Amino acid sequence: MTIRDVQKALDARMLCGEDHLDKEVHSACGSDMMSDVLAFVKDQAVLLTGLCNPQVIRTAMMMDIICVVFVRSKHATLDMIELADEAGIVLLETGHRMFSSCGILYKAGLDSGLDYERLG
Repeated sequence: MTIRDVQKALDARMLCGEDHLDKEVHSACGSDMMSDVLAFVKDQAVLLTGLCNPQVIRTAMMMDIICVVFVRSKHATLDMIELADEAGIVLLETGHRMFSSCGILYKAGLDSGLDYERLG
């Protein structure tokens, strides 16, 4: 799946990163707690969140997340958009809620990337 596919599936509005829409993504996570993203996220290409502050972008940068989707019609600030654009991170906004957004992407073939057998 590409970021363009994510955008279409979620009927999301593009904020920045148009030149990265054809990048492949294979997994995603949804969280409003950046501490959980830092502690548990590994190799997640897409982050879905309702938290809308610069820490989200900084967390995405630290975790090599290439696409952030703000759910529930949350709006990124100009500073956040500029920071993401400089880092090469795609920012999208969707009116869908977190649960719906995750379900739509899961149904479209995107998963968590977790190895459930390894987790026990």
